[in-house]
Amino acid sequence: MVNAQAATAEAEPAAPQPITRSSTNGKVLQVGPLKPSLARTLSTDYDALLLPVDESRPAFLATHGDSVNAVVTSGRTGVDAALMADLPNLGAIVHFGVGYDTTDVEVATQKGVGVSNTPDVLTDCVADTAIGLLIDTLRGFSAADRFVRAGRWPREGNVPLTRKVSGSRVGIIGLGRIGTAIADRLAGFGCDIAYHNRREIPGSRYRYATSPADLAASVDILVIAASGGKGTQQLVDRSVLKALGPEGFLINVARGSVVDETALVELLGSGGLAGAGLDVFADEPNVPAELLDLDNVVLLPHVGSGTTATRDAMEALTLQNLDEFIATGTLTTAVVQPKAVRS
Repeated sequence: MVNAQAATAEAEPAAPQPITRSSTNGKVLQVGPLKPSLARTLSTDYDALLLPVDESRPAFLATHGDSVNAVVTSGRTGVDAALMADLPNLGAIVHFGVGYDTTDVEVATQKGVGVSNTPDVLTDCVADTAIGLLIDTLRGFSAADRFVRAGRWPREGNVPLTRKVSGSRVGIIGLGRIGTAIADRLAGFGCDIAYHNRREIPGSRYRYATSPADLAASVDILVIAASGGKGTQQLVDRSVLKALGPEGFLINVARGSVVDETALVELLGSGGLAGAGLDVFADEPNVPAELLDLDNVVLLPHVGSGTTATRDAMEALTLQNLDEFIATGTLTTAVVQPKAVRS
């Protein structure tokens, strides 16, 4: 007689096994923290390795470095030249995020390593963040909220008057996808909009300024939407900030590296600028302590694209790039296409 428990166990279907999409040319490596669901997918569906951040890293790379063909990382972590040297068969660096300034793209290009990011899918949310940050900064809403919560309204009366947003003169550094989306939103506020890029955009309806300083001197609000990296390192330097002046506001939703943060902190503290709205910083997650008590500064923890819908779309595009590289050796949204599939 068959044992009932055994018969039941035999009748139960086997647990589904994870689908592994590892490249036939090598392993996938996760570098740095990623969205939890993306990290789980890389581990379960791609059998991805995870780069250690402790003292075991050299031994890990000595053991596994030759086998890695694709890296998935974020714009906050990236892949530098030293790590690329430890991954001799690397074929592609896939970024979760639009930024890739933490990756040495020049070295990647020299080595024939492809680089991708996730453009377009986060444009709207970052542009929305810029508008919200701009309004909050000029109108002092966050400071007013703190004022009410501290019980100061009954004791001290009304908060000081603030600055009007509609009709302001706004300059945008970096009129790409995100910069254009910001400009188009501000046009609805009746703002006079100008911009600075490395080159003038033919047919743009917005006024072009030949330098960041010239742009800053002609506007009330300077919005930074330029890409990070060597080409824009401290593009907004002390001279640009001084041109913006004591009545001017700075809004940054791009990268902290684009601004001379030391000069920014000094001018905000001394009255050299009217205020700033910052979603990004030079040494994240560290924020200059001098900014923490300033009511004319709004500080956000790099949340420009931080909505569920946008982060899900970024995850899907990251995996699409990885799948395409594994299948064909190319990238869907390439900054640099791989030269050849590594063997």
